[in-house]
Amino acid sequence: MKKLAPFKIADEDISSFARLDFGRKARTGFGETVFGGGKTPEQLARIFSAFKAARQPALATRCTAEQAAHLAAAGLACEWDPVSRTIISKGRRNRSMKGLVAVCTGGTADIPVAEEAAKTVEFFGVRALRRYDVGVAGLHRLLNNLDDIRRADVVIAVAGMEGALGSVVAGLVSAPVIAVPTSVGYGAGAGGLAPLLAMLNSCAEGLSVVNIDNGFGAAVCACRMLRLGGR
Repeated sequence: MKKLAPFKIADEDISSFARLDFGRKARTGFGETVFGGGKTPEQLARIFSAFKAARQPALATRCTAEQAAHLAAAGLACEWDPVSRTIISKGRRNRSMKGLVAVCTGGTADIPVAEEAAKTVEFFGVRALRRYDVGVAGLHRLLNNLDDIRRADVVIAVAGMEGALGSVVAGLVSAPVIAVPTSVGYGAGAGGLAPLLAMLNSCAEGLSVVNIDNGFGAAVCACRMLRLGGR
């Protein structure tokens, strides 16, 4: 237990609804983040205030415009991105990490999930290369961007429909590829279940898969890969 960083509650005033783990970075290398969905604007504002008091950078995912407006009204300097639905505190930043993560999408409708991944990667100090709408229905779109994608140390492939992008990319690049199925598609896609199963059954060796619409999870996996590689 002495080897573990202390599990410190940030502020007793918010312990009734949130217990922020500011010892997480010492244990895992990556600091505490917040899932904004289901939290009231008032709760999120108090959480961001606790981050500010602890001099820690803050990232919240799956946030609403109402939450962002409330934080601004409370005097908390934050960046709200309506596409990725992320709120990131201004000012203090995580230390930059070497390496490049390419974030690719099958189509335009996959961009919100991809932007969640890209914003998270950048929050943790890693450069993100965005290559959107390069789905395999028009293979030339992917091939025209392949040289850029091959420069990346990790690739995140975000796709709905049949989820083929991850398999194709993994067969063309030497970097690790993380596939993110999205809930984009028609009825038989079952809200992302079809691309999830396709990605899990991929014949491309070593393709990693995260949960449906989980751009955040893919980004953290990518950052951990970079850190393990000594980049």
